[in-house]
Amino acid sequence: MKYFFLAFFLLSFSFGQSQNFTRADSLRGSITPERAWWDVQYYALDVNVNPEEKFIEGTNTITYTVLESQKVMQIDLQAPMKLEKVVQDNKELAGVSEGAAHFIQLKQKQKKGKEYKITLYFSGKPRAARNAPWDGGWSWKTDTNGKHFIATSNQGIGASIWWPNKDHAYDEPDNGARIVATVPKGLVAVANGRLKQTMEDLDANTYVWEVVNPINNYGININIGDYVNFNEKFEGLNGMLDMDYWVLRDNLEKAKFQFEQAPKMIRAFEYWFGPYPFYEDSFKLVEVPYLGMEHQSSVTYGNGYKNGYRGRDLSDTGWGLQFDFIIVHEGGHEWFANNITHIDVADMWIHEGFTAYAESLYLDYHFGTDAAGEYTIGTRRMIQNDKPLIGVYNVQNEGSSDMYYKGANILHTLRQWVNDDKKWRSILKGLNAEFYHKTVTSKQVENYIAQKANLDLTAFWQQYLRTIQIPKLEYKLDDATLTYRYVESVNGFNMPVIMLIDGKEEWITPTTEWQSKTFSNMIQEAKLKTDFFIKSVQL
Repeated sequence: MKYFFLAFFLLSFSFGQSQNFTRADSLRGSITPERAWWDVQYYALDVNVNPEEKFIEGTNTITYTVLESQKVMQIDLQAPMKLEKVVQDNKELAGVSEGAAHFIQLKQKQKKGKEYKITLYFSGKPRAARNAPWDGGWSWKTDTNGKHFIATSNQGIGASIWWPNKDHAYDEPDNGARIVATVPKGLVAVANGRLKQTMEDLDANTYVWEVVNPINNYGININIGDYVNFNEKFEGLNGMLDMDYWVLRDNLEKAKFQFEQAPKMIRAFEYWFGPYPFYEDSFKLVEVPYLGMEHQSSVTYGNGYKNGYRGRDLSDTGWGLQFDFIIVHEGGHEWFANNITHIDVADMWIHEGFTAYAESLYLDYHFGTDAAGEYTIGTRRMIQNDKPLIGVYNVQNEGSSDMYYKGANILHTLRQWVNDDKKWRSILKGLNAEFYHKTVTSKQVENYIAQKANLDLTAFWQQYLRTIQIPKLEYKLDDATLTYRYVESVNGFNMPVIMLIDGKEEWITPTTEWQSKTFSNMIQEAKLKTDFFIKSVQL
């Protein structure tokens, strides 16, 4: 079972390996002309869920601003869901469908700078998740009491797997979203943001949730079950944060104990990354019938109320059992994925690399820097170097699953190079301030870090993000002289590293050319400090 976690990641990223991209990939993954001219302001999603039939129907009213006057709008909705009709200004609109892309012909003149609404009617039996959350959709399960236990998860596969929207990460609704879910009596529906209203009917209950901050499409979720709620207030950097927990009735006591880690997570990440980004929408943990995911202000949890990853230490160091993986990892995504969101999934390492690294920063805050380093180094065993971390742009193509722990080790290595934890912390906090509630490219993140660190990181990013080669340090000893160089590195790679010379830390700056450094005493032993993610060999 040692590589259980890795096997699941491989399942997650087994799709998109082929470079034979289709027009459907481009329609899904690029900012098409039919997407580019309008800017989403608000989603009003209203869904009626029939668990017995595994059927949903509803509407999504999109408020948008016209950037350039056009007549054709791309709306995304994947089969087997059906776009029943589209209405604007009380007039039904026609359109042409090409797979999951539906091109709606607008009748009303679209004036630049003006705000409009369009309502999309949809219904069907949405795709059932095959291996949630990696191969997502709807999870139609039951709890131990035989009651319905249902959840959505659709990162990667797209929000359009069940509801119609502009399904591209670059455009988040600036003013948030309302999610209204109607479910059978005896069940509770939990979504993002704050619960604004509950309406009871003879055989159904309707729950109205509202988000006031921008939110990525894949982060919008609905969870349904025999939920009970408890809550607390956390005194954070931006005042009092409401923290809510929705769990199955039978798990209440276990949750009250395990979720004590949630405010500890918030405290650690506010220290490293700055204020929690969604105070207005609160923070929630919601129990679901799969492992969990980073749905904004509605983080889903299915880790079995155990520390580690389902009770396993991913690092094999012992440190991975000091925290609940899902609370810490998925909670960390509130900063990296939900606050800072990639424009293109090719840059998903921004989400997963920084958040895998956040696991070690949680340990750093609560257990010390040595614990953080040991954990990060321990996770290297899962790195495969199968393909670059950055995927192919504009075709919905993710990079390697190494984006998690190769990404974490890249950042841990960069922390060593910066060699100033006060500056390093200010960079991480600065990222979340500079790109607050924004969608970004990897280049923007790379350039920000380089500028604030005052380092030329061009070759560093090229090496680690865009190739599969790990730099190798070759070195040899001759009495009191250490001779060294880099091989298997890109042009210009010259990252300084720490060598332990008879146990004493010494900085060297290798290049691809042989260099030498002579010490005052004969060298008995020289080895690379393991915090640097490079290979080394003594010749």
